[in-house]
Amino acid sequence: MSDTVVVGLDVGGTSTRALAVTLAGERLGTGRAGGGNPTSHGAERAAAELLTALRAALSGVDPARVRAGTIGLAGAGRLLADPDGRAAFDGAWRDAGLRCPYAVHGDALVAYASGTPSPHGTVLISGTGAIAAQVRDLRLDRVADGHGWLLGDAGSGFWLGREAVRRLLADLDAGHAPGPLGRRVLAELLGVDRVADRPRDTVDAVVQAVTRRPPVELSRLAPLVVAAAGADEPVAAGLIGAAAGHLADSAARIRPAGAADPVVLGGGLLTGDTPLAAAVRAELARRWPDAPLTTAGDGAAGAAWLAARDLPGVADPAALHPLLVPATP
Repeated sequence: MSDTVVVGLDVGGTSTRALAVTLAGERLGTGRAGGGNPTSHGAERAAAELLTALRAALSGVDPARVRAGTIGLAGAGRLLADPDGRAAFDGAWRDAGLRCPYAVHGDALVAYASGTPSPHGTVLISGTGAIAAQVRDLRLDRVADGHGWLLGDAGSGFWLGREAVRRLLADLDAGHAPGPLGRRVLAELLGVDRVADRPRDTVDAVVQAVTRRPPVELSRLAPLVVAAAGADEPVAAGLIGAAAGHLADSAARIRPAGAADPVVLGGGLLTGDTPLAAAVRAELARRWPDAPLTTAGDGAAGAAWLAARDLPGVADPAALHPLLVPATP
């Protein structure tokens, strides 16, 4: 079995990453390509990026050694329900020389699997968007939020960016000088951090700068909030606290009180050493004091482990996990 190879792919809107690894944990190849989400880019382009990443990962590997694969993908259900999309992915799989079966799972499950081998637990993700999901027998059971920028994603990068702009506009409407965070937002949106002699002119300019671009691009302001909170800026610190509360509330909608199974934190705002990650960890520890908190790691490795765990001869998937998935803090 040590010669058996599995393939894992972590497919996102901006990048696609592939990993070929043996069941002994030997990494044989990795591949990276552009965004492969068919919802964002269309099935044909997404499949082409998938193929590019696969070919790179398999460049030194006999495809006949690959016994199984898993693709982690946001909106996996839409791909599975779309015959054209599934056909495009099937074609990419064959064009890479692969004849083994592959499974498609949601990116939330792959993030969970990259953080723990436990069959039951919760994954909480905050990046551009935000979602919480309960995992049962390594399948997504219940999901909270993930409703997109217009209807939800509370505590996400988009949410932080939007709230930073709203606080700035409220200060300008009230005739107050913007604080440090407000000035950073002004500089990012307008190129200057100075308020016009007529504050309403600055208000109008801010609104125009935001509305002329796709709404989700407000998430680019999230790093400003995180940095300001790290410097103890009061408005930013308040937003971080509110975001942590929203994320914990999302988890509470699908996670039983007193649960002691693990919580995996994923997404760019929760996997790094950020004020939001620290605030979320503190809030989760308060609500679920007996639950281990772990961090999502290499999504492609998590996908590879999901592919490997059901292979004949894999008697202890949990013992296989540390071989395939690098440890995370």
